[in-house]
Amino acid sequence: MKLSRPARRALLVTHVTASASWLGLTLGLLALGATAATTDSAVTVEASVRAMKLFADWLLLPVAFCTLVSGLLLSLGTQWGLARHRWVYTKFWLTLATTTATAFALRPGVNAAVTAVAAGEGLPEAGDILMGPVVSLSAYVFMTVISILKPWGLTRRGRRMRAAARGTVTAGRVTETA
Repeated sequence: MKLSRPARRALLVTHVTASASWLGLTLGLLALGATAATTDSAVTVEASVRAMKLFADWLLLPVAFCTLVSGLLLSLGTQWGLARHRWVYTKFWLTLATTTATAFALRPGVNAAVTAVAAGEGLPEAGDILMGPVVSLSAYVFMTVISILKPWGLTRRGRRMRAAARGTVTAGRVTETA
């Protein structure tokens, strides 16, 4: 199933916007986490982790899911395919992994920091509040780079599909058609 040109363009704009938003949110989380980890002011620490919680609770997962779904629909509805090109396949699995990590590691970590700071215990571990955004940011920058460069070529499935489009496949062999 190929998407019409207007549908493909709308999905592409949605995907790029959601991806850039996810990257920006992560940069914001990193700035807030760095502020919380390096300041001596208890008020600033609390404000920083509470702001991180707002981002994590209200924005991160919707933006992550929008990125995941729009990318999946784009891959399935265009010539790139989900499992035809290694860069698309890599982006899909990294997006799925970072979405899962956001839900089950980053958000709970931010919530634990907020709970500890609100109880007057201080920031649990400075590295804990920074690790999620650093790992996420690294993954998003990597995915942005491979989206632009489109490295690595076709997957095995992609090579089979290309060969089948050029000729007929019989018993695992490709025969050119005239």
